[in-house]
Amino acid sequence: MQNRAVELARQAEQLTLNSYKAGVVDYTSVVQAQATALSSEQSALTIRQSRLIASVSLIAALGGGWTTAELPGTKQLE
Repeated sequence: MQNRAVELARQAEQLTLNSYKAGVVDYTSVVQAQATALSSEQSALTIRQSRLIASVSLIAALGGGWTTAELPGTKQLE
């Protein structure tokens, strides 16, 4: 759900920038749209971080069973 919010915020940012280039809105609107998009992206990252921490905590609470060598790499997480 947060990913959808990020996507929509990015679209709104692009639409606002296009409107600015067309002379319809002032640059303050562009900055506000950018701030909203960045805030949405930050929220998505915070949610992802919380989920990862919760997963690790659950695995540790259940007794572990893996080593750091078994963790996925950066490309696997994407």
